Amino acid sequence: MPAPVATAPLLEGKGRKILVVDDDRLNRRILSRILLPEGFEVIEADSGENALELYTSSTPDLVLLDVLLPGINGFAVCRELRCRYGDNAAPVIFITAKSDSDDVVEGLAAGGIDYLPKPIRPKEALARIRTHLQIRGLLAEQRLLVDQLSKANAAKNKFLGMAAHDLRNPLASIRGLAEFLRDGVVGTLTPDQLDLVKTIHSASQEMLLLVNELLDVTAIEAGELKLALEATDLAEIVAKAVYLANIQASKKQTRIVMSPEERPPLSRLDPNKIRQVVDNLLSNAVKFSPPGSTVMVEVAAQPGSLIIAIRDQGPGIPESEHDKLFKDFSRTSVQPTGGEKSTGLGLAICRKIVEAHHGAITAENLPERGCVFRVTLPS
Repeated sequence: MPAPVATAPLLEGKGRKILVVDDDRLNRRILSRILLPEGFEVIEADSGENALELYTSSTPDLVLLDVLLPGINGFAVCRELRCRYGDNAAPVIFITAKSDSDDVVEGLAAGGIDYLPKPIRPKEALARIRTHLQIRGLLAEQRLLVDQLSKANAAKNKFLGMAAHDLRNPLASIRGLAEFLRDGVVGTLTPDQLDLVKTIHSASQEMLLLVNELLDVTAIEAGELKLALEATDLAEIVAKAVYLANIQASKKQTRIVMSPEERPPLSRLDPNKIRQVVDNLLSNAVKFSPPGSTVMVEVAAQPGSLIIAIRDQGPGIPESEHDKLFKDFSRTSVQPTGGEKSTGLGLAICRKIVEAHHGAITAENLPERGCVFRVTLPS
């Protein structure tokens, strides 16, 4: 059951409602004489049951609650308000002549935010009330801002997803037609024409990669990353990825070598998503290593986990830029060694896929040169 909350920081009491709960009429009158001249609207209740009824009808901004009440006591009233309204419940300040620390602890555990001792000191009471109303207003503003940002982010993801989806088919067509021309399917091209066609093919391939990664990111951020878990041979997944990646790596005279290790046990993973992670890490290792390098790949089992380690011979990652590695659209100052392009999304997607498997991905510079990316997955 939601309850209205203040929407701005408050220093004055004008228009703010305070529910005063005390079975002693004199105490209620004393509090009213303190609050009314400051512009507060006062609602009085003489029991816990009465307080719960009035709270529902009046939706106060703050509750001044006596601990010792006939029927249900102040602690029980506070717990019931928290149960009904959750975080939207008005702040509760207990008023009591008891100052024992156990009573204070019980009141805070029940959901109260402060204590005012009897006899009431007007200046202290007003200062505490204003402070808690101001905090309540700031929290309400924060919740509103978070809600607005969440809606804006959802709208952004929806727009990116729609745009990427609409662009993917035309780009795939451009790439396919460029391949026909490049391969001479429709006739022999002059050297200049062939260079132009290769440029078109390369550009469309890079754009298609970006579009596919945008679709991955928007799906993940929208909570649409669904894993199809099944018993998976991780070593086999990695071996197939290495075999195909070596075809591209050969263009830079680079070799990808998988270390022979004892085959780890089958584990419940999404093989397609894990393959996407491995493909991306292998591509990065080749991309940032100099021509003629060797990329080492290892799959190992440890108690409770499986490890994939990919070691390259690139320049490593500047220590000041490690925090950029796994963020969306974030790139380090390290440049690919063969003029390859980077979208700044691949590693971010890897991290999200690995974390969806309750695993972790890290990067660490090696002592001499290069970097090792390590993926840890539950076994």
